[in-house]
Amino acid sequence: MIHRFEVELLEQAFEFLKSLNAKHRNKILQNMDRSKFHTDPKLFKKLEGEIWEFRTLYSGFQYRLLAFWDKTDKTETIVFATHGMVKKTSKVDKKEIDKAERIRQQYLKDK
Repeated sequence: MIHRFEVELLEQAFEFLKSLNAKHRNKILQNMDRSKFHTDPKLFKKLEGEIWEFRTLYSGFQYRLLAFWDKTDKTETIVFATHGMVKKTSKVDKKEIDKAERIRQQYLKDK
């Protein structure tokens, strides 16, 4: 299997996962790990511009962690999860995508 990328959780994504029930958190982390090896839009897909989302449907809840790629290191590709949310619908609000983009821009500026 080809390992496509590593995942890093930024502070808001970490806090979101920490706030969840352990079974739900573990399912999300399991799906994130799977997405490292398999191209599956049910688990990880592009939303808009440079923003992607990790997707998990578990026990009737739709979890989303927004993310962006950092390919500046020639030896390793990292996907940074910016923040998470619980969705009632499958569509992600534009304000959440904008928030992820602001976090991405700040990350690139600080790098």
